[in-house]
Amino acid sequence: MAYLPVDVLALQLDQTPPPLKGIPIPPTPGLTDGPIPIIVDRTSAIQLGKALFWDMNVGSDGVACATCHFHAGADRRTRNQLEPGSRHPATSGQTFEKTASGVVGGTNHQLKPSDFPLFRFQNPGNKQSKILFQTDDVVSSAGTLKQQYQSAATPPPDHDNCTPLKDDIFHLGAGNTRQVSNRHAPTVINAAYNFRNFWDGRANNSFNGETIYGPRDPDAGVWEAQGDWVIRTHPLLENASLASQAVAPPIDEREMSCAGRNFPDLARKLLGQKPLARQRVHAQDSVLASLRDPSGLGLNTRYQDLIRKSFAPRYWDAQGVFGGPHSDAPPYSMMEVNFAFFFGLAIQLYESTLISDEAPFDAPRDAEGFPSGFTPQQKRGMTLFNKAECDFCHHGPGFSLAEHPAVYSTLKPGQPPKLVERRVLNIDSGTHRVFMPLSDVGFANTGVTPNAYDPGLGGRDPRGNPLSFSEQYLVTLANPKSTMIDPITVSAFNFSLRFSMGFKPDELTRPTSSASAFTIGNPDQASIPRADLVARELNSPDHGRLPLAVNGTFKIPTLRNIELTGPYMHNGSMKSLDEVIEFYDRGGNVDNREHFGTFVFPQHFTQQEKSDLKAFLLTLTDERVRWERAPFDHPSLSVANGHLKGKLSGMPADQILEIPETGEQGRSAQQGPLQPFTTYLQKSPGRR
Repeated sequence: MAYLPVDVLALQLDQTPPPLKGIPIPPTPGLTDGPIPIIVDRTSAIQLGKALFWDMNVGSDGVACATCHFHAGADRRTRNQLEPGSRHPATSGQTFEKTASGVVGGTNHQLKPSDFPLFRFQNPGNKQSKILFQTDDVVSSAGTLKQQYQSAATPPPDHDNCTPLKDDIFHLGAGNTRQVSNRHAPTVINAAYNFRNFWDGRANNSFNGETIYGPRDPDAGVWEAQGDWVIRTHPLLENASLASQAVAPPIDEREMSCAGRNFPDLARKLLGQKPLARQRVHAQDSVLASLRDPSGLGLNTRYQDLIRKSFAPRYWDAQGVFGGPHSDAPPYSMMEVNFAFFFGLAIQLYESTLISDEAPFDAPRDAEGFPSGFTPQQKRGMTLFNKAECDFCHHGPGFSLAEHPAVYSTLKPGQPPKLVERRVLNIDSGTHRVFMPLSDVGFANTGVTPNAYDPGLGGRDPRGNPLSFSEQYLVTLANPKSTMIDPITVSAFNFSLRFSMGFKPDELTRPTSSASAFTIGNPDQASIPRADLVARELNSPDHGRLPLAVNGTFKIPTLRNIELTGPYMHNGSMKSLDEVIEFYDRGGNVDNREHFGTFVFPQHFTQQEKSDLKAFLLTLTDERVRWERAPFDHPSLSVANGHLKGKLSGMPADQILEIPETGEQGRSAQQGPLQPFTTYLQKSPGRR
């Protein structure tokens, strides 16, 4: 199926996005403000969050949150970074395939430039040409060894006491190797602006205090002292998807944890310990310098002291029995059982300081509307970026529609953010049939892989509920008495194509539920299909006149610092910006039904235009990020970058990449700046 662009139906967007400087992060009410704030010392909470983010002792076997986010907020490791594509239900999703360079990749493979891209055509500019190579394997991030948790390390800091489990995928000989996640790790820089996090949006905007699923997990909660009572409360903290995201990796058995460990177990390991005990902290660390141990290793405090200073006492100072671990171990304390709450919110506050808003693009605008100092080539690239409709997805000062709509649009008082959309996405050039589905704002199917490889936003949470807002919305249309799982408001008034396009007047009705009723102006403009009609349409092939563009869609990443955050796409399938531009030039790799064909279409750029576009993208790099200056400075970190060859008995030894600590002035001239991913493909695995 071939598609045509529909410029006249494209969202009317500002062609000259403003600088990001001064754009506020959407607030989390009650976190640090109000009559009874949760966090009583913001500075201390940020210190706690930075320590937890970089501390290798958080993982069961030396993996920190930062292990997958140490390079411009992303991961640029090059060995043992392949995953077999396990989200693909086919047999190939459980086995490694031959790489594009001609060898079987698999465990401990050293990535080479010739391994990329993971999808190749005879004519790179024509996706209708012969496919020379494709794979469902993924370039991602190595995490932890497959083991069963027994108990915390005694004494820490050290690896947890865990029993090895047989790993049929990640092993060398008889020994397990580090497992690899099934999606590439996106940057955490500027992630504070996102409405949801993770590629599939499962890190909920509302933090429930314990898990990533917000209101989808009614069992999650926090213990809180209220007068003479200690009760189990169920908070839903708005605009806290960073906290929701943060609590997933530390107990994920692929990423950071031995199987079976929970947050109270992790708390029991950490609370009495010195943060960052095995890692060097720079004397001029922009956040931690005042707490730096005189030895230079770690901090001069304990995690429990930082929690007491940061959080309101009602969350940690009550006595009681709050459940307990197995065997004869003592019951958990209140601080231990609430540790996920502290962990998530402290990480959120720290990551909210990682705002990159001083790129060349952020310079004041000149008389033509371009950032001052732009060269003629950069101006041509910026003009082409808008003309080619790249700005449809990578919109606003943060260059992503996945950010909270308040970041890139002005909401009137009482107006809900636009999170569900209905618009033309495809037109069949042969039949002229128009595909106008419902979709989630901030998520797109650009045709990186066939949908079968990974459903993305089309997936489900553990309770079987759809991750997609638009899919939930269809359920409420069919049953007006039902409510959406996620507490958001959807109004047909906000759609680019209202339901009057595709439905007759007598098939429509005014909405009655608050989840659909918000309008500005004429209520008839928010009309929705009748419930009985919706039910019939949902039983039609592909939902009849109410199709969804959800399957195979992924969160639209920011383009800021894109020069430094390769490899690219949710599957890490492209090594360079040149390959990314080539991908968009041909209109993607595959024509999925949900493909954003009116916006991701063959461009047929000239070589000069490709160079101009790349020149513009390079203006989005913040020199503070490139040189790891404050707020992007950090403690030292030892990162497993594959395994040493020849050690096949027992657990193969890690090959360590040492990341030196930096202070507020950043990396030294001798160390040099951070480089694009392709630079490290050319170097030996152990070099910085």
